[in-house]
Amino acid sequence: MTHKIQYAGLVAALPVILCLLLSFVVVDSGHVGVVRRLGAVQMEHLPEGFHLKAPFLDRVEEIDIRLRAAQKEASASSRDLQVVRTQVAVQYSMAGPVMPLTFQKIGTRQMVEGTLIDPAIQESVKAITAQYTAEELVTRRAEVKTQIQGAIEAFVNATLDQKGVVGAVSLANVAITDFDFSDEFNRAIEEKVKAEQEALKAKNEKLRRVTQAEAAAAERTLAADAEAYQIEVASVARAEAIRREAEALRDNPSLIQLRIAEKWDGQLPQVNGGSAIPLLNIDAAGGAKR
Repeated sequence: MTHKIQYAGLVAALPVILCLLLSFVVVDSGHVGVVRRLGAVQMEHLPEGFHLKAPFLDRVEEIDIRLRAAQKEASASSRDLQVVRTQVAVQYSMAGPVMPLTFQKIGTRQMVEGTLIDPAIQESVKAITAQYTAEELVTRRAEVKTQIQGAIEAFVNATLDQKGVVGAVSLANVAITDFDFSDEFNRAIEEKVKAEQEALKAKNEKLRRVTQAEAAAAERTLAADAEAYQIEVASVARAEAIRREAEALRDNPSLIQLRIAEKWDGQLPQVNGGSAIPLLNIDAAGGAKR
């Protein structure tokens, strides 16, 4: 009998225990709770932490509102009709206070990505890619990224405005992780780069040869100038010496005989057919010494 009473008491307590367990909810950090009462969304969101709720009537949907990235590949044609596959990553977060209305108008976060972020990426990439050539998409990557980010923000904001949930999604950054072109275009780029490298190499080689030739010419010019200067200095010195000696001879005629005597080696010249022997004017030379 006692066991039956205990069993009956436990059975009676089960609904109470179940009601207690269903009367509260704990919202994880980085999430908000959206309360659905008998299917109707309540506009008051539940921040992270402990909350009471009506058992059996309320159902709480936890929505992650933290920053995360949605990645998407978009195919588009460039201005020069090259097919470009672009990998885009959009970092975004959800606004907690607007999350109940967002949940009612759009749905869960996965639905927000599927029906809002992904189409925004596709449309924006197509619109911006068509404004640039395939080569410009690479060389002007930062500009293209800014244009795509602006287009995505405009698309998202316009859609949220139409749904009446302005500010529900906040974009933090847009990154272009990769541009993928056709094999033909990649080969054309490689050939162009190779040709430019060969042209630059030829230009540098020409510049090197011109520089060497100019250096050699400058060296020859310097050597010629130095030699000319030396010749000029020597000529001036020689002319000055001749001038001084000429003045000395003019002022002292006997000096000529002295110079002849100084250079005579003591040998009389051999003369055939005559007995005349040229003699120095010893008296004149002696007079000059005296």
